[in-house]
Amino acid sequence: MLQQTQVDRVIPRWHRFLDRFPTIEAAATAPRGDLIDEWSGLGYNRRAVNLHRLAEAVVGEHGGRFPADRHALEALPGIGPYTSRAILVFAFERSEAVLDTNVARILARTGGRSLTRTEAQRLADAAIGPDPWVHNQAMLDVGARFCRPRDPGCAECPLRTRCRWAVDGRPEPDPAVGSAAVSVRQSTFEGSDRQGRGRLVRAMRSGPVANDRLAVVMGWPDEPERARRVAATLVTDGLAVDDGEGLRLPG
Repeated sequence: MLQQTQVDRVIPRWHRFLDRFPTIEAAATAPRGDLIDEWSGLGYNRRAVNLHRLAEAVVGEHGGRFPADRHALEALPGIGPYTSRAILVFAFERSEAVLDTNVARILARTGGRSLTRTEAQRLADAAIGPDPWVHNQAMLDVGARFCRPRDPGCAECPLRTRCRWAVDGRPEPDPAVGSAAVSVRQSTFEGSDRQGRGRLVRAMRSGPVANDRLAVVMGWPDEPERARRVAATLVTDGLAVDDGEGLRLPG
């Protein structure tokens, strides 16, 4: 939920989501459309699809308990290296290094150069102290609070004396730009296919959307072909079902 949404907006949605799906079994047995409905407004609705598939897999293949093994975790739907390591650290307190965009930015700037993913993960692993849970929380917080992508708070950063980029006077180019695992600015949302997809998902929460209404609902009344093309991607991603007359949320 936090990947594209601010903390203040996520907190009430997190509690609401857990009220509706209090256990992994509840999420697995609920209709997929219910998870999509609850996720609406949090961005990238396909994450709700992955979450439902994940819940089904954990219940069906692991008895409702997440495996405490990185390879087994990454075999589950929607879980990659970052999420698997985060689960191992924060749920099982294993000695793993979480590499997200905030941590990757710290590593590139403190080292004073752009990094490959292998280099970044190796440096993150080498920095782990005796308490991996605390270490990873601290790195995530420093990246979010001080080592920001724009207007970094170097003067207050606890790593300022160990950061080559800061010590050198923050020369251009910023070594974090283009470095592995550091996110890049997204394309403009207004008028994008993503915006149309989001509008259609919101509309389907109230009921099926007929084929002849797709273009209007998606905000492109003069582009019916585009609307049909983009709507088809929702079906491919498991976010919608095409019943021949229109689209609806999956059951």
